[in-house]
Amino acid sequence: MTNTTMIYVALLDEGVRVWRPVDAERIHDDFYRIVDQPYDREADRWEFEPGDEVICEHIETSEGRVLAATARKGE
Repeated sequence: MTNTTMIYVALLDEGVRVWRPVDAERIHDDFYRIVDQPYDREADRWEFEPGDEVICEHIETSEGRVLAATARKGE
């Protein structure tokens, strides 16, 4: 089984910044790949989707400090 880490992805079209926890595997340093998992595009629009490789950084949210996807790798 792949070792996964919880990261947070922004939800789009919410009116305010909302973060959703998702499973990802660390590739190297701050680069992660969001792993396959249930994702209903009709219910939630994620800024980054399963399969995307993303750059993560720690950010402050109303829930505290979290590891969040902030950009797609290579952008």
